[in-house]
Amino acid sequence: MTSRELVIKTLEFKQPERVPRQLWTLPWSENKYPDTIDEIHTLFPDDIVLAPPFYREELPVKGEMYKKGDYIDEWGCKFHNLENGIHGEVKEPIIKNWQEDMDRVHIPVERLTIDKKKINDFCNNTDRFVLPDTLQRPFERLQFIRRTDNLYIDLMEEPRQLEELIGKIHNFYLAEIREWCKTDVDGIFLMDDWGAQNNLLINPRMWREIFKPLYKEYIELAHEHDKYAFMHSDGHIAAIIPDLIELGLDALNSQLFCMDIEEIGQKYAGKLTFWGEIDRQHLLPYGGKDDIDQAVKRVYNNLYRKGGVIAQCEFGPGANPDNVLEVFRAWDS
Repeated sequence: MTSRELVIKTLEFKQPERVPRQLWTLPWSENKYPDTIDEIHTLFPDDIVLAPPFYREELPVKGEMYKKGDYIDEWGCKFHNLENGIHGEVKEPIIKNWQEDMDRVHIPVERLTIDKKKINDFCNNTDRFVLPDTLQRPFERLQFIRRTDNLYIDLMEEPRQLEELIGKIHNFYLAEIREWCKTDVDGIFLMDDWGAQNNLLINPRMWREIFKPLYKEYIELAHEHDKYAFMHSDGHIAAIIPDLIELGLDALNSQLFCMDIEEIGQKYAGKLTFWGEIDRQHLLPYGGKDDIDQAVKRVYNNLYRKGGVIAQCEFGPGANPDNVLEVFRAWDS
């Protein structure tokens, strides 16, 4: 069985021969622990990979995304990075004044110039499950454009320009998904961090009114083209998991250990594939081998239902490299 077949069986709850796996790394870990990453990739190769976009037009960015200093992305958002290897925050919003600054937002049409032949060659030269190396993230993009504190006020005051801005972002993401759906990738990759430590960042009613319809269109568009829909969201997002299942999301990457894994398993196991993860706030930095083994067993026992679990783990700032390696050893056993 190929990795692609393994992941698809997992997504469809068809009793794969093992749990598929994927290691996420950040430049921080790539710079500090390249040997450990090489060892994990050698012993436990990824079953899911990302296809480069191979843009035919250069993105209008300035600086480097993970280098200390300022980085301006293709939308014109300026991030201030405090250290190498970690992506920083937006301190100055593009739109400070609704009346004067709307035209300062650059809709990055360059991202629609993907080279489909090169992407298809990439997909056809691997037997692994392929997602795009690009993200659709409407909530976070709004934060990058307006800055988070301003956006929360916008969501309460509902200026007409906010609806206009959401429409521009959403229409661009639909166009981007359409382009990727014309390639041989296996799915799309959505991302928005919706959770704080103990609850959703906004009222769930507001989420359902404003943002749920956006994800509905993304997921429907993917399914119309026989692609799977994957999504990442940090924090405590238990309040919207049933909504994501209702929308037909195929796989969700979330911080399970912020939530009640047992309750999530009782309610949702067998209805959604849980694409990781193992706790990176406490266990990966500070846990021991037994802690890691028990955490993996906890995820498996509560969420696995003839599939429905992917052994994903993020190797990010502060993680003990031995613990990250142990995650995959535990899954393998």
